[in-house]
Amino acid sequence: MPSDPRQRRAARHAQPAGEPAAASPRKKPITVDRITDAALQVVATEGYGALTIRRVAAVLGTGPSSLYAHIVSKEDIDDLLVGRLCSEVVLPEPDPAKWRKQILDVYAQIRDQYLKYPGVSRAALGVVPTNLSTLRVQEGLLAILLAGGIEPQNAAWALDALSLYVSAYALEQSLVQQRRRHPDQEWVLGREELIRRFTALPADAFPLTRRYAAELTSGTGHDRFEFTLGLIMDNLTQLQPQPTPASGTAG
Repeated sequence: MPSDPRQRRAARHAQPAGEPAAASPRKKPITVDRITDAALQVVATEGYGALTIRRVAAVLGTGPSSLYAHIVSKEDIDDLLVGRLCSEVVLPEPDPAKWRKQILDVYAQIRDQYLKYPGVSRAALGVVPTNLSTLRVQEGLLAILLAGGIEPQNAAWALDALSLYVSAYALEQSLVQQRRRHPDQEWVLGREELIRRFTALPADAFPLTRRYAAELTSGTGHDRFEFTLGLIMDNLTQLQPQPTPASGTAG
């Protein structure tokens, strides 16, 4: 053994000849939560259009085959994404006196979750919800509508219409924001330019567009979002009850 303390310390720290190198740290196991995290990372940084199983696997430092132990298809990832975003939604206790405001507040939360991840609402448009977090939100929205006195069948169809609009609205907003980042996208115009172009149209062919150019281009923030949801909700109470579909029997 070396007599010098520094040499003894160096000997302790040295890798003995012929001994195998230390094993590299074990990789974290692939889980559904990690797949969802990676998918959200892809959408947040590259947009929903870049989301593929291969891309998610690359973020996780593995191959696509590793993901198939936990998912069946790309649609499974869509379901996980929407479920994760819905898990952030806070549901109120249904209040018959405030049901319109409660519906608007919940859908505004969903809208804002979608807008964090460019284009992710496409996942909601293409998937029948089965994720428990997504179904929790659907259950809560249905409870609010029923508490407001909306007939069950009308409430069910209203949920479909409202959800479809919110997803489409968020998708449109995401597309516009993405295109505004590219200076060569000339079609993304400001309001003043739109008014100028509308009022310059031939009067004989476009008299109403010219006259109402300001109204056609009005609305800031989420004004149109609130208007459309309000339009649907305000008419729900005027609808006649829809007949409940009869359940057939196999012959």
